[in-house]
Amino acid sequence: MIAIREAYKAGLLGRANWLGNLVSGTVVGVVALPLAMAFAIASGAKPEQGIYTAIIAALVVSLFGGSRLQIAGPTGAFVVILAGVTANYGIDGLQIATMMAGGILLLLGVSRLGAIIKFIPDPVIVGFTAGIGVLIWVGQWHDFFGLPAIHGLHFHEKFWHLLQALPQLHVATTLMAVLSLVLVIGTPRITWLKRIPGPLVAMVIVTLLQSVFQFSGVATIGSAFGGIPRGLPTPGLPEVTLARVIELIGPAFAIAMLGAIESLLSAVVVDGMADTKHDSNQELIGQGIANLLTPLFGGFAATGAIARTATNYRNGGTSPLAGVMHSLTLLLIILFLAPLASNIPLCALSAILFVVAYNMSELKHFRQMIRRAPRADVAILLITFGLTVFSDLAIAVNIGVILAMLQFMRRMAASVEVQQVAESELEGELRNTGHTHLPAGVLVFTIEGPLFFGAAETFERVLAQTHSDPQMLLIRLKRVPFMDITGLQTLQEVIRQLHKRQVVVKLCEANKKVLGKLYKVGILQEIGAENYHADFHAALASLGVQDATPANSQRAGSSTD
Repeated sequence: MIAIREAYKAGLLGRANWLGNLVSGTVVGVVALPLAMAFAIASGAKPEQGIYTAIIAALVVSLFGGSRLQIAGPTGAFVVILAGVTANYGIDGLQIATMMAGGILLLLGVSRLGAIIKFIPDPVIVGFTAGIGVLIWVGQWHDFFGLPAIHGLHFHEKFWHLLQALPQLHVATTLMAVLSLVLVIGTPRITWLKRIPGPLVAMVIVTLLQSVFQFSGVATIGSAFGGIPRGLPTPGLPEVTLARVIELIGPAFAIAMLGAIESLLSAVVVDGMADTKHDSNQELIGQGIANLLTPLFGGFAATGAIARTATNYRNGGTSPLAGVMHSLTLLLIILFLAPLASNIPLCALSAILFVVAYNMSELKHFRQMIRRAPRADVAILLITFGLTVFSDLAIAVNIGVILAMLQFMRRMAASVEVQQVAESELEGELRNTGHTHLPAGVLVFTIEGPLFFGAAETFERVLAQTHSDPQMLLIRLKRVPFMDITGLQTLQEVIRQLHKRQVVVKLCEANKKVLGKLYKVGILQEIGAENYHADFHAALASLGVQDATPANSQRAGSSTD
């Protein structure tokens, strides 16, 4: 309960702060209502399940998360994954996968791996969020236009069938959807209405129109789902079997990884707005507990919601009390106003999701990245985007991250320099020893950068192919921050090849960690203790270049600490 403790220490739980947080929580709860239902329907669940998810998840994350202002619940980022899980495994499968994802998130938090999630590259994040935006947008055409049922396993098939079905759009449904879209977009631009959430205005007005005129053929929550029951359902556990757990491992990891990314991104965004600092590991623990509990109350996967969290801050939220109030607001709505939801048109919720999809796509950022980013990053962005739309989100994220890692390693390998040091560059160090040149038959090489598997080929090529065999090769390791096993093995193999050519190899100036690894793999033993030196002056002295200062001529070769 780090967030609550920090809020208490900062004096944010005192009575002076109650009003602002209660008002903010109420506003965010009202904002969350249409979004929760829309995300639930788009995920293949019932609208009330979205509300249950928002109530439980926000309450748990506010109490056990790592951010003072985080508001959790169902989000647009999850829609594509959850809809696929529901279609393939049913709503029970979705709830089991959610609980498994909760366990994974909990383990990530307890293992203190929260910071690692932050290292997912921006092209990958922008690529898959833009792809999700496209999928949500196209996926809502059916309800927005009142089209007949569309079939197709893949995006391009569904998209083509939707285009063919557009002439069959339902006029009344389409007009109400367009009105909803105008209200969602336009309400914030009207001065005296901008404090009222656009999605709420759209949902209320269009629902009133449908209640009064009862337009024929317009699908509503009542006609599609039979309305929304009052109150929370009785807690219950979905039927869990080993077979189901095994087949849901993949979806569970996808939900967990996306949930971790989304929640930590949300926490980072609100930190920048409110000048706060969240605890990444505690946030994952809170999200894990939330996803373990929401399925017990009929809910499904939840994560930190960026838009609702930002709304919380903008309306005066300063502590977890706002998140608790958000859940209480939704609970009161479902207890007392549930029967009024029957006339909510599905096209109004689709219009809300149109706007959510546009915001998720970050179109401006996407275009800027294509124009300004390096070509490799643009390629990663477009590949991740394409795979998200035409293949699978989990595949897209995995391949995007792998490509980004390969690109990073390529850049790191290119930054490693292995080069011969010209005698003129050693002039100052030689002068300190009273000499002007190296002994005949001695070459000095320096390595600059991490000697890891990506740079091993460069190292081997440069050192093993000297223009002529010297009598002795001195390798300076001062600027090598670390070596991995591939780098160490490559160094060992190069030394052996040079020994076969009767070339004596000396090493010097390794830092403590690198020195320990040289000893552990046997490289120091192979070259002999007399051929390692802690500093360059001692190495020069061992070549027959006597230093004027006796202390500097002592060798450190016998030490491997």
